[in-house]
Amino acid sequence: MLSRPEPLSLLLDAVGDVERLVLLGDIVELMGGQPQRAMAAAQPVLRALGAQLGADRQVVVVPGNHDGSLVRDWARAQGHKLAPDSAVEPSATSLLARLVSWLAPAQVRVHYPGVWLSERVWATHGHYLDRHLLPESAFGIARGLLGRLPRRGATPIDYELAGGPSVTQLESLLTRLPRPLAALVEDVAELVRAATMPRVPRILLHRRLAPITAMLLGAQMRHASIPAMARVVHRLGVDADCVVFGHVHRLGPLPGDRPAQWQGPGGRPRIVNTGSWVYEPLLLSRASPPHPYWPGGAVILEPGQEPRAVGLLDQLAANQLR
Repeated sequence: MLSRPEPLSLLLDAVGDVERLVLLGDIVELMGGQPQRAMAAAQPVLRALGAQLGADRQVVVVPGNHDGSLVRDWARAQGHKLAPDSAVEPSATSLLARLVSWLAPAQVRVHYPGVWLSERVWATHGHYLDRHLLPESAFGIARGLLGRLPRRGATPIDYELAGGPSVTQLESLLTRLPRPLAALVEDVAELVRAATMPRVPRILLHRRLAPITAMLLGAQMRHASIPAMARVVHRLGVDADCVVFGHVHRLGPLPGDRPAQWQGPGGRPRIVNTGSWVYEPLLLSRASPPHPYWPGGAVILEPGQEPRAVGLLDQLAANQLR
């Protein structure tokens, strides 16, 4: 959405008075085999954000899976020194150095795979949770992969190097197909991740069933993705009261969501999702905001307050986004 003037203007207005902007992964699409095209598309947006923030405020970049090549070689070189909140030199890769330069004059920090935003709030893109989805299906058990999953006492490099298939790897392979076939495959990959099923019933991949699909994926988010995120936090030994992540694109918790479904075992950690900035017709056909899959999601963190999920594009109608 940020390639369009109205959504970008609303984001720039929203960050006008924040002290720190955290870009929580998938900032640039680098999995589709066209990095230069993706970087060119991101450049004007990142320059606008840097200019809006100015030299006195800060941007924190936390790469995810779609832009993992910004830091992947650096991360693997760290080995077991890679911590849950490792600081990354902006010059770690040439792509990262270019991206950081576009955010000037704002002060830029880069962390991977996560960053502490306060003493009790940890934020990460969330792609490590994929390791606890498909590999623990019947397919994974048949391949004997469970013993290779990161266990308690793991470090981030265990997730970086974990063997066997994951949704992220499946997506990376399939999205190299030519357009428009790749567009359909990306839709399928997102549904696979959110639903944690090896196959998505073809009947769900239709816009007329968007409300049902969104409802089913919301249920799978609560019953699979959030527990998987809590498992990552536990196995990395991240002692946080609250964890902020993105990745599965379901903004929340929102009014009407049950708080207990957005928590790890025993109520900790509380979990908040930043949503997405992509308009997905397979989830949003005939929908109107507020909606958990409406583009424009963000999380606001204020001193002494619980992290709060908000929809920054809720004032825009579907015909302004499609």
